[in-house]
Amino acid sequence: MTGTSGVPRDVLRSAIELYLDLHAHPELSGAESRTAARFAARLEQHGCTVTRDVGGHGVVGVLRNGPGPTVMLRTELDALPLAERSGLPYESTVPGVMHACGHDLHMAAAAGALTQLSRARDSWSGTLLVVGQPAEETLEGARAMLADGLYERFGTPEVVLAQHTAPLPAGTVAHGRGPLLAGSTAMDVVIHGRGGHAGTPQLTVDPVPAAASAVLRLQTVVSRETSPAEQVVLSVGSFHAGQSGNVIPDDAELSLCVRAFSAAALDRVTAAVERIVRAECAASGCPKDPEFIVTARSPVLTPDEATTAAVRRVHEDLLGTHRVTDWHAATATEDFPWFAAGAEGVRTAYWMLGVTGVQQWRAALAGGPPVESNHSPGFAPDVRTALPTGIAVMTAAALHVLNPSHQSHPLQAEPSRGERIC
Repeated sequence: MTGTSGVPRDVLRSAIELYLDLHAHPELSGAESRTAARFAARLEQHGCTVTRDVGGHGVVGVLRNGPGPTVMLRTELDALPLAERSGLPYESTVPGVMHACGHDLHMAAAAGALTQLSRARDSWSGTLLVVGQPAEETLEGARAMLADGLYERFGTPEVVLAQHTAPLPAGTVAHGRGPLLAGSTAMDVVIHGRGGHAGTPQLTVDPVPAAASAVLRLQTVVSRETSPAEQVVLSVGSFHAGQSGNVIPDDAELSLCVRAFSAAALDRVTAAVERIVRAECAASGCPKDPEFIVTARSPVLTPDEATTAAVRRVHEDLLGTHRVTDWHAATATEDFPWFAAGAEGVRTAYWMLGVTGVQQWRAALAGGPPVESNHSPGFAPDVRTALPTGIAVMTAAALHVLNPSHQSHPLQAEPSRGERIC
């Protein structure tokens, strides 16, 4: 028996149970041991040969089903350092940690797709890799898994598939043309001064005004050094100096992130950051040169054009064209592009999965509260509709690659509102 989503009720129920458990027990990047164990157990339950601790807490499930292409389904394990304020009955039980980016829903959808594909082995041939990636939020996990021999140990996929929750109507998906998400460079900056008593500032070199001046001047990199037609974001997310109001500190520390849609723009803006900070330090007479530590990098996310077009057609056939929309490039960023970067022959498809409930969406359109977006403490996906859609579209995309001649699909994914979540 199937629900109104076309996903069998037992598959959906199992996926919902996994989602609820993962949402209530989030873990930060690099600490995803329980999450990895739960995800690995689900992969083993449906016939995968599972390897744990790949590139950290990474999980790799392999389901071989005769000759044919290798398709990889990628999902993420980690949560965010955020206190949940969703009011959900199943909200996070871990203080200050929350699945506010949908990774719990991604895992549940991937597990549901695996269940479907495992049951339908007579309709496809090839190898399915299901990868639970750690440390996506810190942009470290993808490269760590690749450095740990992901492709050498388990096979290089022809196609890598992924989806991501987005503030769009639940039951819909969105595909883009060209770049989907920006590339980024994250950087820590240390400005060195000479500390001392706040009552004798003339005997010190105060790093605080130097850092404050740098923060203000950095805004001109976008407003005065970047074409208005070019999308660039430069954000200083952390400024820390000293411990007491009557002590001038030795150092001031900044953490910042640059986002852009080309490698050239990223390099140019990063160089401008160093130029401005060095100049402010020189103007303040700092005794040492500033330090610049790049903490993370990620390329622009530009899925393969032909693969994206093919998957979009599959989703239109499955959902109807009215539920497949266009995605315009956003300056969010993630490390998924590394799975294709430098790996010859690997094609990617990546789409956005709508998770906003109909009442919230209509209220926002009518001028009410704005839609809660990713990384918000109130982020609360409409799981009853979004999860069956996520399972269905991931299953259909994988089947398209594993059996291109399979024109029809057993799922006819109407939005589901019948499963109770409590």
